[in-house]
Amino acid sequence: MSIRLDELQEKNTDAKLQYEWVDYAKISPHLKRAVIAAEDGKFLEHHGFDWDGMEKAMEKNQRRGKRAAGGSTITQQLAKNLFLSPSKSYIRKAQEAVITLMIEICWDKRRILEVYLNVVEWGDGTFGAQAAAKRHYQISAAYLSAHQAARMAVMLPNPRKFERNLPAYAIRYSKQVSHRMPMTKIP
Repeated sequence: MSIRLDELQEKNTDAKLQYEWVDYAKISPHLKRAVIAAEDGKFLEHHGFDWDGMEKAMEKNQRRGKRAAGGSTITQQLAKNLFLSPSKSYIRKAQEAVITLMIEICWDKRRILEVYLNVVEWGDGTFGAQAAAKRHYQISAAYLSAHQAARMAVMLPNPRKFERNLPAYAIRYSKQVSHRMPMTKIP
């Protein structure tokens, strides 16, 4: 968040982040399910790393000749968001792995998801489920519908771009996420 605030204040010295922590119980179960369904379907099963997901992402990236898919779990993304820069290097990836293991050892899945939903960026300078729900739907995170939650979840790979214009493939993906949500378990 501090890196994003610095970037925003380079353009506008008065810029502020939109952020408000909200307890796990006050976040819509629809959003919890949507984020797991969209970002990490094996969240409750793994211990920080989805080895199958990483392998599939690498294969997809090789086929396309560029980075087209990521294999990071919610815990890996949380490790990066809390403690590391967004830079891409093998050293940073190794640091992320160590922090991911520490998070998985110290916190249960409910706490991991709670913190993730409260620190992830959902638009330019908008962090956390509460600020995002207010910005995008003018409601509290507790009242997000399944449709709204699926739309928010598919923004996560590129929230600053997707808040301006959700592309057709992301809209299609939000429908897939909506269909998976009823079967998605949450902590």
